Amino acid sequence: MSLHFVLDPELTPELREEIVRLWVDVTNAGGAVGFVAPVTVADVRPVAETTFADVVDGPDRLLVGYDDAHPVAVLVFADNRFHLKAHWCVLKRVMVHPDTQGRGHGLALMREAERLGRKLGREALHVTVRGGLGLERFYTRLGYREVGRLPGALRVAPGDDRDEILMWLDLTAGRQPGDVTSDGRPVNPAT
Repeated sequence: MSLHFVLDPELTPELREEIVRLWVDVTNAGGAVGFVAPVTVADVRPVAETTFADVVDGPDRLLVGYDDAHPVAVLVFADNRFHLKAHWCVLKRVMVHPDTQGRGHGLALMREAERLGRKLGREALHVTVRGGLGLERFYTRLGYREVGRLPGALRVAPGDDRDEILMWLDLTAGRQPGDVTSDGRPVNPAT
């Protein structure tokens, strides 16, 4: 079954709870989304609520992928909050429910993020990846390139430091009619 995506859905109490549970399930299945397993709802909720506040109050944007009526894929377009970096953004909390792995949902989520990034006037997308899991290969297949590595920046356990890998996708190629620049001007796709 294919996903349908909603940018900036209403963050009802029910949706918040479903995203928190998704976050817990992804982390406990080994996902690198800000925590190290095992985690509980109580562990994730404070970070999730801060994330939700940055979406509701701005300037971040939430993308949710639904399989039927249930969210199974999530990411946040995180604004850099600095005017010299307004032309690109960071993708954070990229998650696909572990029970739906292998169905192409991760690919669909990232392709939708790329499409929306262009439509929102972003010139590039940036994502950080926890080393040691091979996740950089997934992003490389999507056109991202490694632009840096912070050695041992992530301490997942005593004696287990991982690199933080910086991945970058240039969105300036392939602009479409109707896209806008980061300052709101229409893009001429011929240039």
